[in-house]
Amino acid sequence: MQSFSNRQLAAVTAALGLLLVAWDFSGLDLALAHGFGGAGGFPLRDNAFLTVVLHDGAKRLAWLLALGLCVAVWWPVGWLRRLPMHRRLQLASTTLLAVLVVSALKSFSTASCPWSLADFGGVAHYTPHWQHVFAPDGGSGRCFPAGHAASGFAFVGGYFAFRETAPVIARRWLAAALLVGLALGLAQQIRGAHFTSHTLWTALICWCVAWAMDGLFARVGARATGADPGEAV
Repeated sequence: MQSFSNRQLAAVTAALGLLLVAWDFSGLDLALAHGFGGAGGFPLRDNAFLTVVLHDGAKRLAWLLALGLCVAVWWPVGWLRRLPMHRRLQLASTTLLAVLVVSALKSFSTASCPWSLADFGGVAHYTPHWQHVFAPDGGSGRCFPAGHAASGFAFVGGYFAFRETAPVIARRWLAAALLVGLALGLAQQIRGAHFTSHTLWTALICWCVAWAMDGLFARVGARATGADPGEAV
């Protein structure tokens, strides 16, 4: 089975972006948050499994894996041996850049976390997500996109790194990164730390970073081999 072409990926990415914008204005974020909390806050906000294992533990593991990818640029192991050096560098740098982009966007965000809303005992008021750019919600902000979900989504660059040499591995890597990101995002939603849209936008942002880096490294590889980077298939 061939990988998707860049033109197909562009169409799918654009469609997902439009669906996310529609989600932002649907009000479903708030409705789902009410499924996990109420006027008294979020009962599982300080749950040990969610905080110690799925938050702190998962974050440490993600950083260890990212460090491992950096080391593997020069000393590859397992599946990584199937990648040329520029693709291993692509995978490591894409993972770090995705985290950096998500963190930077979060630092400038005026969107507050669900647990800061008046609906859940806080002071902020709910508005459709992108309106926060023009009208802050009255809370502390800095809650968009979902930084913790990036502990999984930041690794989606493995799809692009492997899709030419090992498409089966590429698809499995992508599925694993998405599943972990969604699971970590859900854990934070249960605690009241993020809305569903925060998690989904993090996934799209990490995907776009990985795709952009793939285009850059395709040219790097082409210059190294004298080949035409062309369009991936």
